[in-house]
Amino acid sequence: MSIDISQEYWAQHDESGEYPHELHAALAKDGWLGIALPEDLGGAGLGISEATMMLHTIAESGAGIAGAQTVHANVYATQPVAKFATREQRQRMLPKLISGEYRACFGVTEPNTGLETLKLRTLAKRDGDHYSITGQKIWISSAQVASKMVLLARTTALEDVKKPSEGLSLFFIDFDKNAPGLELKRIKKMGGRAIDANEVFFDGYRVPADSLIGEEGQGFKIVLHGMNAERCLLAGEALGLGYAALTRASNYARERVVFGRPIGQNQGIQHPLAAAYMNLEAAKLATYHAARLYDSSVHDQSITQHAIGVACNSAKYLAAEAAFTACERAVLAHGGMGYAQEYHVERYLRECFVPRIAPVSREMILNYVGEKVLKLPRSY
Repeated sequence: MSIDISQEYWAQHDESGEYPHELHAALAKDGWLGIALPEDLGGAGLGISEATMMLHTIAESGAGIAGAQTVHANVYATQPVAKFATREQRQRMLPKLISGEYRACFGVTEPNTGLETLKLRTLAKRDGDHYSITGQKIWISSAQVASKMVLLARTTALEDVKKPSEGLSLFFIDFDKNAPGLELKRIKKMGGRAIDANEVFFDGYRVPADSLIGEEGQGFKIVLHGMNAERCLLAGEALGLGYAALTRASNYARERVVFGRPIGQNQGIQHPLAAAYMNLEAAKLATYHAARLYDSSVHDQSITQHAIGVACNSAKYLAAEAAFTACERAVLAHGGMGYAQEYHVERYLRECFVPRIAPVSREMILNYVGEKVLKLPRSY
């Protein structure tokens, strides 16, 4: 088989853990970082549908989840900022993200809360014209290279609110790793190693009061605007990874000759790959349906947030499962060589667990559909 230079690039970066700065720079140069941000800020003014296509394409190129995650947070984490920030804040915060001068990470998950977003405890306490932030976040991608963070924190302690959804606020903060009160610890992980994942520790980290997006205490409602977008984007990334795996498996099955015939002529190889392809096609329809609903809801008031949530969660679940099936079968179709780094499918298999786990687990999506669609008793 011929050497694929782009594949070798990603394999090398996966092994070394070096951040793919070249991709981020190239996407910034051609204006892709602002694909779903307003034109008056330098963005393209397109929707989550187009952003999903972009990330789908990046992943399918062989860059996989790692490549897509170089811009993933820049697309979805900025959606609440674009919608709820003041005009002055948008002008100050977003153009340099679009140009690539800034990079942003997204700080929500905490070690002791996991999926229980409403139980977050990181506290931002008002202190004159600043907030002092204390707490811990985990699984923060690209924090090593980010200069900004979109942060969800409590401005009212959990013990002092009537409902857990109250007291959360959203901030767009300078992420100055040389400033007092901020520390990072990189997490060693299974796949996508070119993109750093981190624990972030805040200890009296001070940010200006005008870092607050929207009103105090309204952060959970605001951040939901980005969460459905993220589900669409991650579904697109999963699809790209699955299609990339199937392409490599099909190419190998045509070329690899055993017992005098290409292994792809055997139904034991052919049928699992064909079924995986149809799973991806079905998940693709669900994904772009969800993205269309998300975008159309801006102008069509008949599209409810409930409908968007069901569609986006369903798409993420289906695309993640279809990608896993495709990646696993791609490894098996390669036989022993599927276990070798040089054929790349082992890297795809390691990466395909990300959309199955994050940003919300398969089980929580099943809970959501069971409760919100089938009207079954809440199970958690």
